[in-house]
Amino acid sequence: MGGPAKRRSGWSPIPDHPLYGCDAITLLTVLARNGGPRGRGWPTALAALASALGRAPFSLAEAGWVAARRRKSAGLPPPVFILGHWRSGTTHLYNVLSRDPQFGIIDPFAVGLPWDMLGLGSVLRPLLARALPERRYIDNVPVKADSPQEDEIALANMSPISFYHGLYFPERFDENLRRGLYFDGCTAAERDAWKRRFLYFLEKVSIAQGGRCILLKNPVYSARVAMMREIWPDARFIHIHRDPRAVFVSTVGFYRTLLARLALQPHGHIDVERVVLDHYPRIMQTLIDDTANLPANRFAEVPFERFEQAPLEEVERLYLTLDLPGYAAAQPNFAAYLGAVSDYAKNRHRLSDEGRERVDREWAPFVARWGAGVA
Repeated sequence: MGGPAKRRSGWSPIPDHPLYGCDAITLLTVLARNGGPRGRGWPTALAALASALGRAPFSLAEAGWVAARRRKSAGLPPPVFILGHWRSGTTHLYNVLSRDPQFGIIDPFAVGLPWDMLGLGSVLRPLLARALPERRYIDNVPVKADSPQEDEIALANMSPISFYHGLYFPERFDENLRRGLYFDGCTAAERDAWKRRFLYFLEKVSIAQGGRCILLKNPVYSARVAMMREIWPDARFIHIHRDPRAVFVSTVGFYRTLLARLALQPHGHIDVERVVLDHYPRIMQTLIDDTANLPANRFAEVPFERFEQAPLEEVERLYLTLDLPGYAAAQPNFAAYLGAVSDYAKNRHRLSDEGRERVDREWAPFVARWGAGVA
């Protein structure tokens, strides 16, 4: 995701809003469900619709080509999933593991143009590469043409079910979060439609990445392990966890930053701290429950604090635990990347005494399990 927010002038659209990669049907469905934008959100929505209509012939042609190719395909190999709540170190782990050439990744072009990544996106790739922001919206992590990305923005451009629609349309923030995180209130048909779009997206990513095993990082999947296991019984899962107190204060900043940047409706009514306090326990308890019976070589955990201090040792342990081949060959790539980011400066968020007391009280089981200093 992009760099520092620029001041919006007049009624000009947000220059790099993620919805510009949406298809027209999904966009119109989301607009109808959420009551449409307000005020200055209208130019952005209209620009997104114009983009969708302009790309529609290319998107349809690409879908036809993928469908024809599917008949000759052997199917997707089981992915490796990186799980963990937002701001738990998932991005750092993803960036490190992505240096292993056996893995395919979700690149920025697949995220920005999920419907058109193989055709129009390939043609426009040099132009899009020059337009990439230097850093993500939410932290100081650089964004380059080969930087691995979460797939959630891409899926929000392909389906009305995504928590990002709550960020775009915060007047129905809670409903969009519950639908996008847990499928609450979704019909079986809506859930199946999301799954089809998800698999279609990954099929195209696999083509773009040469059929390699895809490395996926998306905190949403922390609440969807059961679904992912239904699709791929042999998938591997890595859970990185962090002191919940640090997760709380950083996730509050995450939501506030994205709402300020992406909302097409007023969002001042949202109690962000309450949102984080309410959703963290459900996501993390679901992860604990859904991974409880995974075979030993299909699930591994790593504390962020230990990974930060000894990353190569922890990565080697993950490879051994999950029976992943290739650590020795990839180790120089891991070391080179870690050396390149050794001076990375994390955002500093201060947790108030009141905030700490709320986290310790409301997340007590998770603080006891993953708090700093817990073995």
